[in-house]
Parts: sequence; structure tokens; C-alpha cells
Amino acid sequence: MTGLHRFQDENLTIADFFKEVLVVCPTCQKKALATVNFEEKLAYLICLQCGLNKKMTTQISNNATINLSADQYFDAQLWLQAPFKSDNFWSYNESHLHYLELYISATLREHKDRTHFTLIEKLPKFYHDAKNRTALLKIISKLKSKV
Repeated sequence: MTGLHRFQDENLTIADFFKEVLVVCPTCQKKALATVNFEEKLAYLICLQCGLNKKMTTQISNNATINLSADQYFDAQLWLQAPFKSDNFWSYNESHLHYLELYISATLREHKDRTHFTLIEKLPKFYHDAKNRTALLKIISKLKSKV
């Protein structure tokens, strides 16, 4: 069988990708990096273009922390996003984009031990539709050039 591209779900969740997020720098509008370290209870936003360097706590009280994607601590816009029809295609970082590309480009998609919590299972319907494959892969290609 030619042209068969297989994707095997690794049961990754969105949390596997959201500790390092490419964002739009709120100061210079260039690419910046937001990171979060839940053990240290700190989030960072660093821009190599303008030198912006922010730090904030993930702790909301003495014994509670909030585990959000790194961009959300700074209310930063995602760097890797593009409009798609009436929706928005987005990715946190290069590895997230690569994982989405593997899934979207696959003509055979295999899922093992469905948990209803994996990244692939939680994607909006338009990511799954074969009719959107070509258009989504074009978007991914453009976003890869921004990395």
C-alpha cells in the first residue's frame, strides 16, 4: 500500500507540551518564550529580542498552586497560531506542532488504550477531518518557519 502514513497515539496530554510556550512578546511583538516550573512554583517570560524578563509565582495561596500553560501566567498571545475557517489552529511550541503534524498528515491513525484525556482525543473536530488535511498542513508549514 503506497502513501500510507501511520500515526500511533502516544497518549500524550496537553500538559506534556505547555511548560515551554512560544509567545508574542508584550513589549516588542517578536517571538518570546514563556516557561513554567511547577516544582519551583515560578513562571518566566523571556524575550531575546528586547530583553524583557518577567517572573511570576504560580502559587495562589500558602498551600495551593495553579497549573496553567506557561503563556497564561502572563496573558501572552501564542506565537504559533493561525486562523482556519471559523476556528483557530494553534500550537504551544515546536514539539507540539510536530506532534500535531504527525497526526494530521497520517492516513492511518491508531489509538491505544483510549483514556478520553489525551491531546488527540481532545482536539476540535476540524483537526481530525481528512478534508482539512492539506489546508492544515499548509498552516503547519507556515508556523514551522516562524519557529
